[in-house]
Amino acid sequence: MSPRTDTDVPADPFAVRETPARYALALDQHDPAALTDVLTEDATWTFTLTGTAGTGPITGRAAILDFVRRATDGQTDQRRHHLTNVVVHSADAGTAVVQAYLMLTSNAGGVASLVMTGRYTFGLRHVDDAWRIAELLLDLDNAEP
Repeated sequence: MSPRTDTDVPADPFAVRETPARYALALDQHDPAALTDVLTEDATWTFTLTGTAGTGPITGRAAILDFVRRATDGQTDQRRHHLTNVVVHSADAGTAVVQAYLMLTSNAGGVASLVMTGRYTFGLRHVDDAWRIAELLLDLDNAEP
């Protein structure tokens, strides 16, 4: 029997699944420090609307944080990123792929509403003893016929 290596050790499924949740909480709480902590330095974000070109990739943690700041600066409502049907598709000691559905809601003036739905694919990397998002793809649903 050969000795075990780091790549032989499976990823902790709880820690892997918690990473997208930490991302969603960071966005909802407008917490740039928490968002910084959940992203790799070289992270990329890409957004598509089913059937269209989309936005991105936005490359690098600093660019992503700037994008989020600009997107949220004028928000007066409370947004919530609800992640459901979270599935770990692959994971080893160093990388993982997680998919989840998004339901983004808004609460303004005591009225809750659905803003958008979509599907996330998170490419995670284990860096500095923590799981971080290295690649994020958000494919937003297009409700038009």
